[in-house]
Amino acid sequence: MDYGLLKKYTKDLNVLFVEDDIDFRKEFFELLQDIFPKVTTAVDGLDALDKYKEYHTYTNKYYDLIISDIKMPNYDGVQLVDAVYKIKKDQKVVILSARNEFNYLLPLVNLGIHQFFTKPINYSSFLDDIFQLCNEIYHQNLNEDNDIVRIDESLVWDKKNKKLVQNNTTIELTKKEIIFVDTILSNNGRVCTADELINVVWFEEFDVNADIRNLKNIISRLRKKVPNLHIKNIYGMGYKADYQ
Repeated sequence: MDYGLLKKYTKDLNVLFVEDDIDFRKEFFELLQDIFPKVTTAVDGLDALDKYKEYHTYTNKYYDLIISDIKMPNYDGVQLVDAVYKIKKDQKVVILSARNEFNYLLPLVNLGIHQFFTKPINYSSFLDDIFQLCNEIYHQNLNEDNDIVRIDESLVWDKKNKKLVQNNTTIELTKKEIIFVDTILSNNGRVCTADELINVVWFEEFDVNADIRNLKNIISRLRKKVPNLHIKNIYGMGYKADYQ
């Protein structure tokens, strides 16, 4: 991992860290401070929601990233994420969970969580994944007021005209491929479930009983046409596009 690039991606990011365990909160906060210049802590979900709203009131902005425990008093991780998504539906959220908290994960997958980490945290893996996530946030912020989504140095998505352009040449896509690319790139790095993608891509075809095989065919064709689109399969969750 390129630590110079990591610092570039994180230097302007504001993070809200939510954890009710005092010892782990202190330990993990110190790690986060090495990565992010601006980290706010919250002791549970209710405290986090209050601080989330206060931050927006005073800055007219939202936190770039929320990193939250899943099982907490007052408001657990599911309730917190549900409340936050009602305020900002594309908020980036990372969830920390113990191995015995699997029953919490499915509702969070359905809500559209960006990443999960299991306690005890594997710090090497955490840094690698945070690098990629911050990369996405960085490029998202660059593209926020722009009709162009830059995927890498040679590949861009023209949101207004629905075109995928590589080295100034438009890549020919089918109608369904265009809908798929638009959907997966419009979700700002969020994992899109297979059912969600199927419903969007085949929305107009009421007489077609599309399933995961049809979706995988589209993804397979796109991977061959545009390898650097980097369509990533998140096992058991769905698909996302990784910006490079």
